[in-house]
Amino acid sequence: MKLKSMLEVGAVGAASAFLLAACGNNSGKESNSKLVQWQQSSNLTTLDASKATDVTAAGTLNNSNEGLLMSGENNTVKPGVAESYKVSKDGKTYTFNLRHSKWSNGKPVTAKDFVYGWQRTVNPKTASQYSYLFDHVQNATEIGKNKAPLSSLGVKADGDYKLVVNLTKPQTYFKYLVAMYPFYPQSESVVNKYGNSYGTNSNNMIYNGPFKVTGWTGTNDSWKLVKNNDYWNAKSIKFDGVKFNVQKDPNTALNQYQTGGLDVDTLSGKQQVGEFKNNKELHNNNVASTFYIEVNEKTNPVFKNANIRKAISLAVDRKQFTQDVLGDGSKPAVGYVSPGMSKRNGKDFTDDAGTKEGVSYNLAEAKKLWAKGLKETGKKSVNVSMLSDDTAAGKSTTEYLQTALEKLPNLKVTAQNIPFKSRLSRSQNGQFDMVVSAWGADFPDPVSYLSLFTSDSAYNNGKWSNKEYDTLLQNAEGKDSNNAGKRWDDLVKAEKLLMSDQGIIPIYHQVQPIVIKPRVKGIQFFPTGSPYNLRNITLSNK
Repeated sequence: MKLKSMLEVGAVGAASAFLLAACGNNSGKESNSKLVQWQQSSNLTTLDASKATDVTAAGTLNNSNEGLLMSGENNTVKPGVAESYKVSKDGKTYTFNLRHSKWSNGKPVTAKDFVYGWQRTVNPKTASQYSYLFDHVQNATEIGKNKAPLSSLGVKADGDYKLVVNLTKPQTYFKYLVAMYPFYPQSESVVNKYGNSYGTNSNNMIYNGPFKVTGWTGTNDSWKLVKNNDYWNAKSIKFDGVKFNVQKDPNTALNQYQTGGLDVDTLSGKQQVGEFKNNKELHNNNVASTFYIEVNEKTNPVFKNANIRKAISLAVDRKQFTQDVLGDGSKPAVGYVSPGMSKRNGKDFTDDAGTKEGVSYNLAEAKKLWAKGLKETGKKSVNVSMLSDDTAAGKSTTEYLQTALEKLPNLKVTAQNIPFKSRLSRSQNGQFDMVVSAWGADFPDPVSYLSLFTSDSAYNNGKWSNKEYDTLLQNAEGKDSNNAGKRWDDLVKAEKLLMSDQGIIPIYHQVQPIVIKPRVKGIQFFPTGSPYNLRNITLSNK
C-alpha cells in the first residue's frame, strides 16, 4: 500500500502545514459570544471531500460533514452516520447499519450517497489524491487503472439504510479509514447541480455534519462553521460555531490571542512556548508525525554503505536539538513510528518496536563507523548537500545538522534551503543527497508509516531497499492481515529492521503547543487523520 499523508510537511514545519490555531478579528468583540475565534495559517482550498488534501480543509470537512464512523479518543472509532456495523469472520465484508439522518437541505442521507461518494473518489476522472486509501475495496485498483467499471466497486446499498462493503483482503484498520473525509457520503444530485463549481465555495455544497460552512467565497480569508439544525444530533451542540480567519504570521496571531481577539492559538518556536511555561492555557498535543533525514542511495553510492548511514545517525544529538533548537515540546525520536499512535493489549507499538539502535547519540562511535565506512567505499572525504525548506525553522534545522555532521572527519555538508513545493518536488524526483522530511500518519496504524519504505513504494525517495523488510510488510497486509498478533509482530520486526539498517535517520516526533482560553472547553485534537473535533465544545463567560 502506497501511502501519502495529507500531513506530510517540510523540515520542522509546525508553523506551516500543521498549524492549527484559532483566530478572529483584532477587536475581540466576539470573545464573549458563542463563536470560538480560530486562526488558520493557510486558506481553505476546497470543500470537495474527493479532492481535499490539506489540514485546513480536513478540519473544516470533519466538522461540517460526517462519515460512517467518527474518530474517538485514544485511537478509537465511534458511531457516525452508521449506528452500528459488523465484520465477517474472514474480515473481508463490512455491513453498516445507517441511522436516519439528513443533509442540510433536509433530504435524507442514504446508503446510495455513500456508494456514489466512494465511486466518485476512486473514479480516475476525479483525480483524487486519496483514492489509494480504497485499494482494499474490491475492484478499486482496477477502476483506478480504467480496467473495470465504477459499478464494480465493492460497495453496495442494501435498501436506503444498509451499506455492504467487500474487501479483497482483510484490513484491520479499515474502520479508521471510513472515518476519514474521502469516505464521506456525497449527493449525486447536488454534485450534478453545481458541476465544476461543486465545493468551491460554501454555497455550492450541502452538509450532513454538526455545522454548516458559511461566508466562504472560494478566495477570501475568512469563513464560519455555524450550527446545522438538520444534524441528527444537533441537540448536543452547545455553542453557535467557529469563526476562522487566516493569519500566517505567528507573532501577529499570538498578539491577537493575548489581546483577546483569539480563543485558540498554536505557538511557534522556543520563545513563544517559553512565554506560557507553567501556564494552564498551554496544551501540548502529540501529533503522529516524525521528522527524519533521508539519504539518496541511488544518486550517491556512498549512502549504500550501512556504516556511513549509522555514523550520520549517531552524530545527531536529538535531545539537544529538541530542547535547545526547537524548544516547543517536540520529543527526540524513539524510532520511525510515533509513540502513542497504536497499541495492542494496552502496550504501545514503540514499547515493542522501540530500540536505541538507529536513534542514539554517540559521537565517538560515529567517528569509528565513519572511518570504517570511508574505507569500505574507498573514499577519503565526502561532500554532500542537505535539502530543506526555506522557513526560519527549516534553516535552523539545517544549521544544527550541518554543525553536528561536520564533526565527522572529512565530511562537508552544504545546506540548500528552498521553498516547500520545490523541496517536495526535488525529493520526489530524487534530486538530493540528503533531505529533511516529515511524515504524518493518516490513521492510527504503524503501516501508515512503514509502508513508505518498501522497495516499490513511490514515496521511498532515497531508494533504500531490503527484501526481508518487503516480505514483512507484504505479510502484514496479506497472509497475516486477519491475525492481529502475527500482523503486529510483522510490523514490529519491520520497524526494528528499518532502524538497525538505518534505512532512514529519525530526528524527532512532533508536538503541537497550543494555547486555549479558559472559556473554551472540549476541543478534541487527534494525532492522525482529521485534526480536530468541535462537537463537544462548551463555552463559559470566563
